Amino acid sequence: MLARALDLLYIDTGSMYRAVALAVIESSTNADDDIAVGSLASRVNINLVGDPDSLRVTLEGRDVTDEIRTEEVTDMSSVISTISEVRRAMVARQRELAERGAVLNGRDIGTVVFPSADVKFFLTAVPQERAQRRFNEERVQDPKVDFEQTFADMTERDRRDSTRADSPLKSAHDAILVDSTGLSIDEVFEKMMEAIRRKGGDKQVG
Repeated sequence: MLARALDLLYIDTGSMYRAVALAVIESSTNADDDIAVGSLASRVNINLVGDPDSLRVTLEGRDVTDEIRTEEVTDMSSVISTISEVRRAMVARQRELAERGAVLNGRDIGTVVFPSADVKFFLTAVPQERAQRRFNEERVQDPKVDFEQTFADMTERDRRDSTRADSPLKSAHDAILVDSTGLSIDEVFEKMMEAIRRKGGDKQVG
């Protein structure tokens, strides 16, 4: 919504890590071999195409938008995203894609990828609500998904991301905190747009 309003490219960096995870699975690369996984991440061709409303993710030219949303890929993504070589490869690609300005979504955008972004947001909500949102998304693909498992998986991912040595999940010191608990998407969007208008930022929004 921000990218559309500001007429900027939208980059979902999480999808890029998911694409690497899918490449690891399909190539039978050992996820515990940091060097092999990092090498694969630096070689594979990952791209984001389309406008913000119909963003598609490609891996070696193949549309993998739906494939990267499986539970297997989600779990693998959380594992390989802790590897420094993978993060360096993805950060380089993200900076390349966003050279002309973009709205980026990810867990290290304001702290690592674009520490000098015009506007930085740190979105949060109470754990139960975050888990419910993820659960609602997951059960579209898998009606048998269990809320408690979704909550446990989310909690573990947060723990792993915030304690990893390379680019841990944390709010940038100058990020604008947006607590979306109890708010609709439209209400969150309006809060963010108002902050952007106040700061006058329109090139890189992390």
